[in-house]
Amino acid sequence: MEETHKKLLQRNRSKLVSDLNPSDLYDGLLEKGVFTQDMIDEIKSSGTRRDQARQLLRDLETRGSRAFPLLVQCLQEAGQHGLVEVLMNGTTTTRLQPSEPPQRPTVHPLPVYSPMDVDKQTKNAPPVYPVEKPRTTPTPSPDQEYRPRPQGRPRRDSVQSYKMDAAPCGHCLIINNVEFDPESELNNRKGSNVDCLKLERRFKALGFIVDVKTDLTQRQIKHELSVLRKKDHSQYDCCVVIMLSHGTEVSHNRFPGAVYGVDGQYVLVQHITNYLNGQHCPSLQGKPKLFFIQACGGDERDTGAEVSPEDVQSSNGGIDDQTDAIPVSSSSDSLSTSDETDARATLPTPSDILVSYSTFPGYVSWRDTQSGSWYVETLDRILEENASSADLVTMLTMVNLEVSQNSAKGVYKQMPGSFNFLRKQLYFQMPA
Repeated sequence: MEETHKKLLQRNRSKLVSDLNPSDLYDGLLEKGVFTQDMIDEIKSSGTRRDQARQLLRDLETRGSRAFPLLVQCLQEAGQHGLVEVLMNGTTTTRLQPSEPPQRPTVHPLPVYSPMDVDKQTKNAPPVYPVEKPRTTPTPSPDQEYRPRPQGRPRRDSVQSYKMDAAPCGHCLIINNVEFDPESELNNRKGSNVDCLKLERRFKALGFIVDVKTDLTQRQIKHELSVLRKKDHSQYDCCVVIMLSHGTEVSHNRFPGAVYGVDGQYVLVQHITNYLNGQHCPSLQGKPKLFFIQACGGDERDTGAEVSPEDVQSSNGGIDDQTDAIPVSSSSDSLSTSDETDARATLPTPSDILVSYSTFPGYVSWRDTQSGSWYVETLDRILEENASSADLVTMLTMVNLEVSQNSAKGVYKQMPGSFNFLRKQLYFQMPA
C-alpha cells in the first residue's frame, strides 16, 4: 500500500474502528482479491466488531497499492458512505475503478492459401502459443505474488485481544503520597498532585471507576490493596493500580523495586502485584491487571550515552526537576524473613499482569514541581492521543521514546520500562 494511503488510514483509524462494519465488506474484499479466505477467517476470529475492524485495517496495509481504492469501493457498495467521504476527503489521487476482468488471449485467424502456396504457407505461418490454463491457487494480493503460509505457524498479527467492553471497565486505585512524615527523612513530593489529577481524569475517560487515596502509610497501602482484592470484579474486564510515591531498589525475585508509605516504610512491588494475581483475587483470573509505578528504582543518575544527532530530539526538563529516590538498600537484610519466605512460597506465575515503571531499576525518576513527573505527563498525553486506536504495549513504547529524550538540568536522562506478562493485546474501549 502506498505510504500516503497508510497515513490516511492511520489518521482516521479511530473513526474507522468506531464505525466500520467488517462483516459487510468480507465478500467484496474476497471477490476483489484483497484478502484470501484464510485471512478473512482469522479476522473474524479476532474478537468483537471493533477488534475485527482493527485487524482488517492492519492486514489491509500489507495488501498492495490497489488495496486502498478497492476498500473504498467495497465501502461504497456496502452503503457505508460516511466512511467513504472521510477517506476520499483526505486524498486526491485515489480513483474508484472496478477491478479489471481477466484478459483473454486475442484470436488471430490463420491466412488462407491455395494448395500451390504450401511452401509459402509454412514459411510465413504465425507462431502458435499455448493457451494459458486457469489458476488453481488462491487469489493473490493485488500487487503481490501469492506465497502459502507454512502450516502450523500462526500469523504474528493474529494475537487475540482482551475483552475490554464492560461498562464500567473496572476499578482504578491511585495512591498519591505527597506529604511525608519528618521522621521518614523523605522530602515532600511537590508536583505529584498534578500527576494524580491527570491520571484520575484520564482513567475516568477510559471508563474506569477511579478511587484516589492520599498520603498513606505502609500499613494503609496494604489495607487499600486488600480492600481492592476483596471486591467482586466478575462484571469488570480490567483492574488498574497507580502508585505515586518515593521508591527504592530492594532484593526481589519477580518484580524489582519498592514504594514508600509516608511513614518511611516500603511495600515491595512484587507484593503489590500479589494482591491481584489469579490465586489471591479469583474474580480477576484471566483479566489484565495493570500497575503504573511513578517512583524511583534507586538513587543512580543516568547521564546517558552519546548517540548520533539524528537519533534523538533533545527536550530539556525544567529547573525545578526533583527525584523520587532515597538511598538504595544494600541487601535483603531490610526485609523480614517472613516476608521473603511468604513471597517465594505463594507468588504464582504472574499471568495477565503488566507493571510499567517510570524509570529503569536502580535509577532515579524525575519530577517537575510545577508540571509533574516526566513519565506521567507523557503517559497521560499518549493515552489521550492514541488510546482509541493503539494497544497498550505500543503506547508504552511511545512513552519510553519521548521520556528518554528529556534531560534534567541539561545532563541527566530517564528510561521508563515495563515487565509485561500479558497474554493478549490490550485496547482500551473509548466510551461513547
